[in-house]
Amino acid sequence: MEFVFVIKRQDLFDLATPHGFERLDKRELEGRYLSRIRAKGFFLERRFAERDASFKQVIPYCLVTAGGKILLLRRLTGQGEARLHHKLSIGVGGHINPEDLQGDVLRGGTMRELAEELEIDGEFRVEPVGVLNDDSTEVGSVHFGLVQKVTVDRGEVRVRERKLMEGSFVSPKELRELAREDETFETWSSFLIQDLDGILEDSMKG
Repeated sequence: MEFVFVIKRQDLFDLATPHGFERLDKRELEGRYLSRIRAKGFFLERRFAERDASFKQVIPYCLVTAGGKILLLRRLTGQGEARLHHKLSIGVGGHINPEDLQGDVLRGGTMRELAEELEIDGEFRVEPVGVLNDDSTEVGSVHFGLVQKVTVDRGEVRVRERKLMEGSFVSPKELRELAREDETFETWSSFLIQDLDGILEDSMKG
């Protein structure tokens, strides 16, 4: 039995519901979303949360950068979620679980997911940059993404579970070309690619 961190839709959104990626500075993000999530979020059995769009499962979704390039992942058939098989992604993350309650639950979930999916040998910084929401699909209607940029200042980055994912670093230019070639990206990653220039620092633009 798995429990995941959720918030009631009515507690998360005001009159307007965002669609796609919404870039926000730290103050806006904290005031509009993070403070609400911390105050009113709770754990719900996942099998119920997946079927009820009145709840939003909170998902840390991290874009990893190093040396001006972005980590591109391809999800393999070894993963349990069949809907993601063979899709490309620039997001590392997943559900927040009860074990993440040590300290700040949002940071705890972020750091655990990074550690589970990647080996980062070196120093890195985590910076929140916005949110993701897509109610147009069955999967998207029950999830809400907290987008964070992970900048690896030095060292190596490797995919931990190589039977589940392949990973390589590509330039922003290469990433845009892949998107134009109709490669199959996760919906959330497609939204981020549309606003890469807003997410990345000037020195990293391809």
